[in-house]
Amino acid sequence: MVLTGRAVLLAAAGVVALALVPSAGTVLVWAVLVALVCVVDALLAASPRRVAVHREVPASVRLSQSATCTLTVTNVGPRRLRGLVRDAWQPSAGAVVDRHRVDLPPGEGRRLRTVLVPTRRGDRRADLVTVRTVGPLGVAGRQASVPVPARLRVLPEFASRRHLPSRLARLRELDGRSAVQVRGAGTEFDSLREYVVGDDVRSIDWRATARRNDVVVRTWRPERDRRVLLVLDTSRTSAARVGDAPRLDAALEAALLLAALASRAGDRVELLAYDRRVRARVVGASGPRLMPALADALAGVEPTLVEADWPGAAAQVRERLSRRALVVLLTALEPAAVEAGLLAVVGPLAQRHQVVLASVADPEAEDLRRGRGDAAAVFDAAAAERAGLERAAVALRLRQRGVEVVDALPDDLAPALADRYLALKAAGRL
Repeated sequence: MVLTGRAVLLAAAGVVALALVPSAGTVLVWAVLVALVCVVDALLAASPRRVAVHREVPASVRLSQSATCTLTVTNVGPRRLRGLVRDAWQPSAGAVVDRHRVDLPPGEGRRLRTVLVPTRRGDRRADLVTVRTVGPLGVAGRQASVPVPARLRVLPEFASRRHLPSRLARLRELDGRSAVQVRGAGTEFDSLREYVVGDDVRSIDWRATARRNDVVVRTWRPERDRRVLLVLDTSRTSAARVGDAPRLDAALEAALLLAALASRAGDRVELLAYDRRVRARVVGASGPRLMPALADALAGVEPTLVEADWPGAAAQVRERLSRRALVVLLTALEPAAVEAGLLAVVGPLAQRHQVVLASVADPEAEDLRRGRGDAAAVFDAAAAERAGLERAAVALRLRQRGVEVVDALPDDLAPALADRYLALKAAGRL
């Protein structure tokens, strides 16, 4: 049995009776009367067990977007159902209003809608549905909770897609679909055109020039059907918070933007999330199926508090790639972590493939580097400067082994990595 605010008011009204007849018997009689009214009202309330409940939720929703959970409540009992229904979810599911008042005659149903605005990726699961009914007087009632399983998959936000149109325009230029043509080693022949001042003389087609009595140059377009393997580090370094989110979230945004761009360029994209074992893998998806497959695979990927097994990751890369490809390592440019495992394997990997390492820089370090307000700020600035020099040194060692390094702030990492991909494609290095 549950009591409502009316029961409290009814009990408080006993003060009037006590003022008229001030005795212990008055208190006892009034207490018995209140208890009797509450029991009778609860017995007259509809049974919460005689309620059929069904949940309907969308299969998935992107982070920061809203979804609607529809709860269908049907009164299958013989009494009128008045009360409250709570549609409970995990806190990270972001239920805006999860309590709904109902008034259902016998045999009727109603759809109750709960708006969900998730705050975390992954599978957000529904909790119990609690039905609280009250009697005709509204002073007491009954309550029961029933399990109604439901799951909402929260996909990555992919906020970096706002950078996609500008990169696709540059890609069309590289691909020869606009007025700009590119030339260079490793690209495919596209067409012939007349020579203009500034063209590379190495692009002159001498046979065509002889036939036309005019200087003609070859134009090229980037090769298609290249392999792009995204290796997402999910070890302990990915759990470090950069700004308001883990480092892993910025890496996810960069991976999604690059995958969308490379797919439009005609390249085959694969993904591997790895620390000491495979956490997620996307293989064989292409065209319109690629991005949904990536979003679904990355939805549940979370940092794991273990050291990265880079020899194992390199073995996974060798197993997947037999020909030269672009391998993008989305990891932390932390000197200790890189020197402990990555440096030993990245050299042989870079000899067979074009390797790019993308890392998230901490904006707070830059703020500390500029601090000069007091002695403590100066010491913080010195420590931040030392950390920056160590990152620059390890980046130089990676470049000496043939690795392209992209080190950018969280909001800049995705477009910076996309720009590096376009630059490599323009240079014919893919």
